[in-house]
Amino acid sequence: MTTVGIIGAGHIGSALARGLVERGYEVVISNSRGPETLADLVADLGEKATAATATGAAASGDVVVVTVPLKAIADVPVEPLAGKIVLDTNNYYWERDGRIPELDEGKTTTTGLLQRHLPESKVAKAFNHILASDILTTGTPAGTEDRRALATASDDPDAAAYVTALYDEFGFDTVDIGSVAESWRVERDRPAYVTRQTKSELEQNLARATR
Repeated sequence: MTTVGIIGAGHIGSALARGLVERGYEVVISNSRGPETLADLVADLGEKATAATATGAAASGDVVVVTVPLKAIADVPVEPLAGKIVLDTNNYYWERDGRIPELDEGKTTTTGLLQRHLPESKVAKAFNHILASDILTTGTPAGTEDRRALATASDDPDAAAYVTALYDEFGFDTVDIGSVAESWRVERDRPAYVTRQTKSELEQNLARATR
């Protein structure tokens, strides 16, 4: 079974860790304060979860989730993520992250910033436009009427396919936006952001997004 490294143990990271161990994955999770501060979380998650440093989580994971504040992506280890699929849940909150002119001016995307920081990794947008509390509660089996859908975007087909399969495991349909350059369509303040929507509704919301 795949081992998933998780860099960031906030609401999204913790929810994904729980969902992954429930589905049989091994999880290695980290935060910025040190593995010892995750003892309670790891104990609650059970024997399939362990805590590590960010470098340890990056090195241990066959696939790695980066779910840290955008202002902290420069601290994400680079070398141990080379060649790996990296799932990016980041969003830009200038109130928290400070102003980033490239994003304000529409010259790049949040996922584009992470891909630039990790030039040898296969970065894909995932789980950025759903509330943490919804990740484990709003998924339904494939074929369910009005099944919720989530979007992904990547420059690497294998990474996009991985997210599609993982979404399905968590109970969601997928809309592939295409390249990282198009991932702005599912960022904060766009129609598709943190909205419960079917696949057709998500496609419509992505199409009507303006930059």
